[in-house]
Order: sequence, then C-alpha cells, then structure tokens
Amino acid sequence: MNLLHMLINDPIVLISFIGLTTVIGICSFYVYYFFKNIEENN
Repeated sequence: MNLLHMLINDPIVLISFIGLTTVIGICSFYVYYFFKNIEENN
C-alpha cells in the first residue's frame, strides 16, 4: 500500500514509472519484431 500511495502522490515517481514502462514496452516490441523477422527469413 505504501508503494501505491507514493506512486500516486509523488509526481517524480509517477513520471519515472511512466518512462520506465514506455522503455520496457519499446524493448518488448523490438524483441517481438526481431524474432518475427528471424522466423520469416528461415
């Protein structure tokens, strides 16, 4: 509960969490794209 409370009330933690989520989403997209193109080439 303390982490959720800190995430909601502290704007720096919220912005950092949004940025981290965006970076992880972009990385997962590129991993998916990379493996998809490997499968198409074989």
